[in-house]
Amino acid sequence: MTFVHLRTHTEYSVVDGSLRIDAAVAAARADGQPALAITDLNNLFGTVKFYKACRSAGVKPLIGVDLLMEPGGGLQGAAQAGDRQASRLLLLVQGTEGYLHLNEMLARAWVGNAQRTQAWVKWEWLAELGGGLIALSGADLGAVGQALLAGDAERAQAVAARLADLFPGRFYLELQRAGQASNEPHVRAAVALAAKMRLPVVATHPVQFVAADDFEAHEARVCIAEGETLANPRRGKKFTPEQYFKTQAQMAELFADIPSALAHTVEIARRCNLALVLDKPQLPDFPTPLVDGQRMPIEAYFRQASHDGLDKRLAALYPDPARRDAERPRYVERLEFELDTIVKMGFPGYFLIVSDFIVWAKTHGCPVGPGRGSGAGSLVAYSLFITDLDPLQYKLLFER
Repeated sequence: MTFVHLRTHTEYSVVDGSLRIDAAVAAARADGQPALAITDLNNLFGTVKFYKACRSAGVKPLIGVDLLMEPGGGLQGAAQAGDRQASRLLLLVQGTEGYLHLNEMLARAWVGNAQRTQAWVKWEWLAELGGGLIALSGADLGAVGQALLAGDAERAQAVAARLADLFPGRFYLELQRAGQASNEPHVRAAVALAAKMRLPVVATHPVQFVAADDFEAHEARVCIAEGETLANPRRGKKFTPEQYFKTQAQMAELFADIPSALAHTVEIARRCNLALVLDKPQLPDFPTPLVDGQRMPIEAYFRQASHDGLDKRLAALYPDPARRDAERPRYVERLEFELDTIVKMGFPGYFLIVSDFIVWAKTHGCPVGPGRGSGAGSLVAYSLFITDLDPLQYKLLFER
């Protein structure tokens, strides 16, 4: 084993990837590559499909993301001239901790820092969420690479030092030879910087399609995403015909002068060991309120939220206090029966999560139905504002 691909944009990188997951895994297996990484642009959408395909083919799946980082390189002060564009940073998951951190990072970026059609990750998040992740500098498009190509060695060293501090023993300067004019100047400068700072280098190949013949089809896909035409002579070309799935032998020839860069791909593959539990319900932990500095037990919060919601429903159903007090016992009896059943089955989190989605939708103008299926007969669902049907009024059953 001489090389492992650590940078692949699949069809799930909608704007620039045309590499099908099954084809990528088949290519890795055919070349005897024991591991393969998926690193789509700003998303993990293909993770499960890729993980299953790799496991079925006997290839070790490596999960990562090619992130868009905010301008500035994580340094103090405003972004300098030539540093106003987002830079790239490749993060690879070592285990469960890193996988959860990467999910959290992407969620924050898309929810709170979206820029037109993409989202930017803030540099300060790396300090909080960098655990369990291996960082690659992003080569020519990374903050270090951009500074090196601009001739700003001081800034490049400062950004590299910042990343090395954020990812102690887990940061690599990334080298590429994929046919871009900037590749070789970057390689020379990055190797010199690595020697000066005693940082490891790693060779990657930005794979966008499986075979060299797929370049034209890939360019057509990029043009569609950018609203461009293939015939436009002024169109900026971001990719080269070399960005196909190269074999270990081809990569060994490309980096014959820097054997450590090849060896580090294998080292990184060995350091990444994520095991996903699939085909079983995986509910996230619902964040209950803090009480005296401790999270309220989910069962207790579930009961409290349901009773509070019932009070609001009864106030709307029976405006007259006397009538409301008269009707309350039968509602409370039914509610307690349902709560006991749901808690016994271990589903409080499920109801709270669904309620969170539905209430958000209702308060943000998203159409939501009144209720359907077996859940429509639940007083708990009615009390948590999941449904809008009073099951006692219509004699609906809670039982399936």
